[in-house]
Amino acid sequence: MPIDWPRLTDLLAQHVQLSFAALGLALVIALPLAIWSVRNRTVAGITLGFASLVQTIPALALLALFFPLLLALSALFGDAISPLGFLPSLLALTLYALLPILRNAVTGLRSVEPAMVEAADGVGMTGLQKLWLVEAPLASTTIMAGVRTAAVWTIGAATLSTTVGQPSLGDLIFAGLQTQNWTLVLEGCLAAAGLAITVDLLLGLIESGIAHRRHARIWGAAIALALGLALALWPAPQTDRPVVTIGAKRFSEQYILARLIGRRLEAAGYAVRYREGLGSAVVYRALASDEVQVYVDYAGTIWTNEMQRQDSKPRPQMLAEIARWAQTQHGVRLIGPLGFENTYAFAVRPDDAKRLNLRSLDDVVRVAPDFVFGTDVEFLERPEWQMVQKAYPLRFKARRAFEPTFMYRALSLGEADIISAFSSDGRIAANGLVVLADPKGAVPSYDAILLASRSAAADPRLIAALEPLVGAIPVEKMREANYRVDRDADKQSPSDSAIWLDRAISAKTEDKNP
Repeated sequence: MPIDWPRLTDLLAQHVQLSFAALGLALVIALPLAIWSVRNRTVAGITLGFASLVQTIPALALLALFFPLLLALSALFGDAISPLGFLPSLLALTLYALLPILRNAVTGLRSVEPAMVEAADGVGMTGLQKLWLVEAPLASTTIMAGVRTAAVWTIGAATLSTTVGQPSLGDLIFAGLQTQNWTLVLEGCLAAAGLAITVDLLLGLIESGIAHRRHARIWGAAIALALGLALALWPAPQTDRPVVTIGAKRFSEQYILARLIGRRLEAAGYAVRYREGLGSAVVYRALASDEVQVYVDYAGTIWTNEMQRQDSKPRPQMLAEIARWAQTQHGVRLIGPLGFENTYAFAVRPDDAKRLNLRSLDDVVRVAPDFVFGTDVEFLERPEWQMVQKAYPLRFKARRAFEPTFMYRALSLGEADIISAFSSDGRIAANGLVVLADPKGAVPSYDAILLASRSAAADPRLIAALEPLVGAIPVEKMREANYRVDRDADKQSPSDSAIWLDRAISAKTEDKNP
């Protein structure tokens, strides 16, 4: 599959901007703290202890923790503070970069020979002169080693910013993992690794130049870093077309639908960009704050996650209530359902279904103590799982969470015995899985619904471009489109699958209106 160079260079530029900003902010914070820490043991204990504590928190969790904090602040201060995108990524990565810079700076300053400090005092240097002319130069190589470590860590961790809506090279990695497109994964990994190695080498030249007093080496590396940052900040070519940001969650169907929406909008004269790999709560908040203008969600997700509803309503009534709530609370417009449902569907291997006579979740109750339950990473924390547990007394031997791509593999490899699959997923039919009935109706309906932000809802041309998609996608076509991306052989990209789906539903419309 050919490399999409414009997308790669754009994501690389945004990755550089985020990484350099976080590293720069960490330097501004860490160096003064290091000076203070050297002169005060209590301050040293607090600052180094805090920085060490931050390092014990996984980078992904640190990003997630900033979301509710900034969400609360945005409620107080309005749109000036965004809980998504650049700001939470910057704050999390800055905290992550503090420890190596702070620790090395403290170590370097403390290691300065006392005789040198006494000599500086003897010639009458002020504290600032002593720091600038004696202590800092002698500690500089140790400090630079910490900066190099922080830079590599920051560039690597920045790939996780995709999960909070900040474009980065992580977009390629997450998309590749979910669609099993290992070319994309390699693109993202190699680009991030190449960037980290290049920055480390340039910082190494600066470190070497300081140690050996090679000013040309220092300035050459510094200019190269500055040029790289300047290129990353160089504005993209402007377009006279209005730009629409399309959101997508972290699985194949969402990538395909995002590209389908993009095709329709481009045909209507819009320029589009994509924010992909977002979690359910993150993508809806992005829409509500108008950082994303259009995306596809699922009725049950909005009903349970956003509206906090745990009851069940007939499909038309549920959609009507969701539309009223979204409009009233956030100015979001429900353009309409796309015509298919993608609900949670509990699936087992066909041989197990036949051998154990499994036809519904009621049947699973008796075998659950011997079964390993495989789910996607969200399901066990979602209200739907609580609703299923209330309806069926399921007590599994073990529960394991996977990314959706690997959940199906876990079932086929015997690492799970039952999974919380997705009803429109083409891998159900491809693997011959048996979907179990839900006779008690514990899981609400999950119609795919097209949502538009406040600004998009106010654009009649945009709405007119997307309205033909309402009710136009039968579940069979969606399954086929998904399978084209998820299958092992002759795999298609989400863009190619979206082209196929667009033509399929257009042909269906033409057949209805000869």
